[in-house]
Amino acid sequence: MSKLTKTDINKKAMIKALEKCMGIASTACKMVGICRTSHYEWIIEDEQYRKDVESVQDMVIDFAESSLHRQIEEGNPTSTIFYLKTKGKKRGFVEKTEIEHSGAIESTVTTFALPENSRDE
Repeated sequence: MSKLTKTDINKKAMIKALEKCMGIASTACKMVGICRTSHYEWIIEDEQYRKDVESVQDMVIDFAESSLHRQIEEGNPTSTIFYLKTKGKKRGFVEKTEIEHSGAIESTVTTFALPENSRDE
């Protein structure tokens, strides 16, 4: 059995801190006493750490989604509209913008001529 390094201990502490502070990296880093650079380097270099961080991010999304559903149940029209615009697209709940243009499009073309003596080079 291998001995845990200080980095291993800090990584485990970071995952717990991320869970406590809803995935806010700066806050979690302060809680653990590491710099943000270390956290982001670990994400790049350590596949398991990256998966653990992604799992925390998914947990935070689940929490936010639960809150959204609660607001919909309470009759919040903004939450209902947001949900339908994002999750109800396949049923036609899509906001479209139509742009109508009438008239000519003006454009300006600027040309530059080289001096006579530089054309032969």
